[in-house]
Amino acid sequence: MATNLRVRDLPVPAGFDMRDHVSGIGAHLAGPANVVMQLSWPGVGYGVMNSRVHDGAAMKRPFKRGRTTFTYLAVALLGTDEDRAAFRRAVNRQHAQVVSGPGEAVRYRAMDPRLQTWVAACLYYGTVDMIERMHGPLPEAEADALYAHCARFGTTLQMPADAWPADRAAFRRYWEDAEAEVDIDPAVAAYLMDLTRLRNFPRPFHLLAPFVVFVTTGFLPPLFRDAMGLSWTDRQQRRFDRLLRTAGAVERRLPRVLRNFPFNLWLADMRLRRRLGRRLV
Repeated sequence: MATNLRVRDLPVPAGFDMRDHVSGIGAHLAGPANVVMQLSWPGVGYGVMNSRVHDGAAMKRPFKRGRTTFTYLAVALLGTDEDRAAFRRAVNRQHAQVVSGPGEAVRYRAMDPRLQTWVAACLYYGTVDMIERMHGPLPEAEADALYAHCARFGTTLQMPADAWPADRAAFRRYWEDAEAEVDIDPAVAAYLMDLTRLRNFPRPFHLLAPFVVFVTTGFLPPLFRDAMGLSWTDRQQRRFDRLLRTAGAVERRLPRVLRNFPFNLWLADMRLRRRLGRRLV
């Protein structure tokens, strides 16, 4: 059984430990920008915005959606083959319901491996960007190992391993081609700004909205920032760079268990739910 599961993933060099690169601080800061990037492809944007799976919709159930998203990331990054197989089955039941209906202008299907490859690519791009902004560039061998490991963002779902670009140079070519499909129309932009401004959360959370918008805008590459109609100045860039350098300095002083929080918590929660026979998503 385990042998069959492993063929889904790319080989990762022995000795590489993903726990050295998982950042709870970075994920909370960079996460909203990554959502914007993922939803910038119309098939993903409209699939999320018009999803019929209301019990997991970000605008209706933000806390549940947050738990599911962090659990997926935790399982993809830190989970075992069996963890990923169990979570894949649970997510498949939800994703199977997310398909465009008759008359919808944008066609989408959440089980589409091509769309899932784009989502995985955004998550990898965001992971490396966050690490480098907070801690500086990775050594080449470490960067290559991280790239291979991050294929699990896609293979944890329907993306076949051979859909992941062969190496980082191939990924850069993939990314340049994929950017041509970025198209955020006003409806998706409004939806994304509601999420970024925390409009889906209770009112006290709205006090955090200016900070979230600032950090999200800072993490967005210029193409995505322009597609969202967001402005950005050199002064804001300097403030953003200082923020991330400070966050990185703080994180480097933490023990790994705290650096990995809350991903380690959500992985433990998923395993407990699985043992107790409870729903995973």
